[in-house]
Amino acid sequence: MLNDFRPVALTPAPMKCLEKLVLTLINNTIPDTLDPSQFAYRPNRSVDDAVAIALHHTLQHLDNSRTYVRMLFLDYSSAFNTIRPGKLIGKLTDVGVPTPICNWISDFLIERPQVVRVGGRVSAELIVSTGSPQGCCLSPKLFTLYTHDCASTQDNTIVIKYADDTTILGLIKGGDESGYRSVIEDILIYGEENYLILNVAKTREVIADFRRSPAPLQPLTIQETEVERADCR
Repeated sequence: MLNDFRPVALTPAPMKCLEKLVLTLINNTIPDTLDPSQFAYRPNRSVDDAVAIALHHTLQHLDNSRTYVRMLFLDYSSAFNTIRPGKLIGKLTDVGVPTPICNWISDFLIERPQVVRVGGRVSAELIVSTGSPQGCCLSPKLFTLYTHDCASTQDNTIVIKYADDTTILGLIKGGDESGYRSVIEDILIYGEENYLILNVAKTREVIADFRRSPAPLQPLTIQETEVERADCR
């Protein structure tokens, strides 16, 4: 039953003001061209743009002969809660965020005292040094910077991200799925290295294959579990 609820962290009003100031400083530092595959929390970008890009590449690819498309929709559990401050600060430094801002973010995330209030009951205090508070105005930006280096290494496979929702778009020709499967393996390794928890049970695959006599396609298996898929034929 607890899995049906998502806790929201309410930071004090003075802290929210500081968060917005830090967010402005980060936005003024980071170039707009950083991580073009991320469509969340970016000016002039939306989930509609992410869908449009996916559809454009899919339809353009299917216009060619002997082609089909495999789309994997990854589901990460409690993504904001998995951020490791040490790794985050290293990535912020790499993209040019000034050291004083990095130090402030580190202090903000490490050794945070928190309690849970349900109705009139309050839990014992717990000190937390992982994740970024849900509901904090700075958290979405920190997560997108934390995962900015999650990208495709293959020309025929595209990674599209909207916050923690990640889609891997495999543009397959001639039955060669090696690039698509290679990118999936790379991203699974990336997730492990960055403490992202993949929920395989909620991960789905969609296949668009309009060839006249398509051969049966091999299922996709992640963590010894066959990914549920839907076929568009």
